[in-house]
Amino acid sequence: MIKPDYEFVFSAEAELADPIQFGDTYEGPRRMIAILDGSFEGPNIRGSIISEGAADWQHTRADGVTQAEATYAIKTDDDVIIQIENYGLRFGPDEVMQRLAKGEDVDPGEYYFRTNPRFKAPEGKYDWLNKGIFIGTGARYANSIKLWFFKVI
Repeated sequence: MIKPDYEFVFSAEAELADPIQFGDTYEGPRRMIAILDGSFEGPNIRGSIISEGAADWQHTRADGVTQAEATYAIKTDDDVIIQIENYGLRFGPDEVMQRLAKGEDVDPGEYYFRTNPRFKAPEGKYDWLNKGIFIGTGARYANSIKLWFFKVI
């Protein structure tokens, strides 16, 4: 058996717009949250989040799990644009999730928030992002988000 390990890639923080509620759908209640100003930084990459067209499309399933599909782009400090498609799941005890929904600060250790980011980097300095499997952990706040990205090695 080969057990994978993880290597820290970068952390990201972003401000979020208020959710736009679509109402109940066949998948459950659906909403869209625009991703606003943000930044990211790691040992080998840093820069800002491009807010134009950046959004997190979410729905809450019947089992209480929030399923998110975010698409956005980042711009490195040396002007390289990289697309990210980030699929995630967030859930926890009802009491914790209700506090989170009210906008309270909740310790991210009290709920599960994991993502599977997929990068689309141009050839060159950052194309190593195209050549690995990545996972993310996250923390959700009233109008912001923090994410930590790791490469599975």
